[in-house]
Amino acid sequence: MSNYKKTVGIEVHCELKTKTKMFSNTLNNYGAKENSQVNTIDLAYPGSLPLVNKGAINLALKAALILNCKINKLVCFDRKNYFYPDLPKGYQITQARHPIGVDGYVMINVGGIDKKVRIHDIHIEEDTAKSIHQTDKSYLDFNRSGVPLIEIVTEADMHTEEEAMAYLTKLRELFVYADISDCKMEEGSMRCDVNVSISKDDTLGVRTETKNIGSISSVGKAITAESIRQEEILENGGVIVEETRRFDEKDCKTILMRVKETGNDYRYFPEPNIPEFEITDDEINSVKSEIPKLPDELRSEYRTLGVNENNIKTLISNRELCSFFEKVKEFDPIITSNLITGDILSYLNKNNLSLKDIKLNEDNLKELVKKIKNSEISSKQVKTLLPILMEKGGNVEDIMKEHGMVQISDDSALQTIVDKVISTNPESVNDYKNGKDRALKYLMGQIMKESRGQANPVTVNKLLIETLNK
Repeated sequence: MSNYKKTVGIEVHCELKTKTKMFSNTLNNYGAKENSQVNTIDLAYPGSLPLVNKGAINLALKAALILNCKINKLVCFDRKNYFYPDLPKGYQITQARHPIGVDGYVMINVGGIDKKVRIHDIHIEEDTAKSIHQTDKSYLDFNRSGVPLIEIVTEADMHTEEEAMAYLTKLRELFVYADISDCKMEEGSMRCDVNVSISKDDTLGVRTETKNIGSISSVGKAITAESIRQEEILENGGVIVEETRRFDEKDCKTILMRVKETGNDYRYFPEPNIPEFEITDDEINSVKSEIPKLPDELRSEYRTLGVNENNIKTLISNRELCSFFEKVKEFDPIITSNLITGDILSYLNKNNLSLKDIKLNEDNLKELVKKIKNSEISSKQVKTLLPILMEKGGNVEDIMKEHGMVQISDDSALQTIVDKVISTNPESVNDYKNGKDRALKYLMGQIMKESRGQANPVTVNKLLIETLNK
C-alpha cells in the first residue's frame, strides 16, 4: 500500500446544446461534413466581429445555478493569447476576470459517504477547431471552431479515483437532465483534464495536468497511472516537474506533452470587440424556473414510490427511459418501472432501438399496466403482447382479443378447469396435502396450460386452494 496521498482537481469542458455557435450565427451541428459549418467569424477573417449568443449565456447561467455557484451578473470576455493551428484568430475568447459562476459545489457519494466537491469557477469560452492527425499529415475541421463551451474547475478536493469518477458521473447527470449539454465524451462534447499531485502529508505536492481524457473510467486509470509515475520518481530521489501530459489508453500510462505554461504566458486582456453587459435578476429567475427535476430529486421520489434501487439506477442512467417513466408512472410506479427496465429495455437493446423508434406509447402502456394490476393478463401473456405493442402499436384490449388473451374470470367456467386438473393429477394433490408447496405451483401451471393462459390467476388460485382443502 502506498504511503502517498493523492490530491486531484478536475477541469471539465462541456459543449453547450445551442443551435448556433458562441460568437457567430453558424449552426452548431456535430457530424456535418468537414468544414461545412463555418463562416468568416469562425475562420477569423479580417474585419469580422463576434456577436454573443444569448442562448449560450442562459445555458451557462443554468449550469452555474445547478452547481450552487454565486452568479457574476457582470458578463465580460477576455482574450487568451496563444498560437496553435486549430485557433485561427491566434487567441481564444474566454472569461478570465469574471467567470459567470464562482464558489459552487457538487455533492457526491462514494461507498455510502457523502462528500462535497467545491467548484472554484465556471466560465464561458469558445471551442477550437478539431485536429485530425495522421502519420505524415494533420488536418483541421473548423466546424467545431467557435462552438460554445463552459469550463468547470474544481478545487483540489478529491483524493481517490472513485471520488473523481463519481464527480464526473454526477456532473454529466446534472448537465444531461438540465439540457445543458449532451456530454457525449465519445464525440468530444465533454472533455476532462485531470490535475494530480501526491504527498506523504497534508501539504500539496507539485501537480501535473493530464489533458483530454476520453472517458470517465479512463479518468480513474489516468489518476492511478500518474500517481504511480510520480511516486516512482520521488522514491528514486527525483523531483516532480509541473507539466502537461496525455493519457495513453493502450499502455495505460501518461506521456509528456509540454512543460506547464503559466497564466502569464497567455497574456490575458479584455476582449475589445464585446462590450460588457449585466444579467438581471429577472433573467436569473427565468433561467431558474426552467430547471427541471434533477437526478437526486428523482431518486428520492422513486424510493418513496417503492421503486427498487436497481430500477432507479437503470432509469436515472437513461434519460429517455426516465422521461417516459415520468409520463406513465402514476397508475402503478412499481409495475411500470419493472416493465420499462425489464422487457421494454431488453427489446430496445436487442434490436438497437430507442423509444422513439417503437410504436409503444404512453396510452397503451398505461392500459397494459392497468390490466396487469387488475390481474386481467398473466405475466406470460405480457411477454407475448409487449413485442406486438412495440412493433405495431394499437389498443391493448383489441390485441388481447385478436390473440386469444382475454381472461376467463367466470367462477363456474374456471371451477370446471380446476376440477379437471385435480382429477388428472392425483400425485400432486397428495403432495400438496402432505405440505409440499411446490405442488400448488405445479397445479396452477397445469390450469393455466389447460386454459391456454386465459384463466384469471387470482380467481384460479382461490378456487384451487378451496377445492384442495375440501
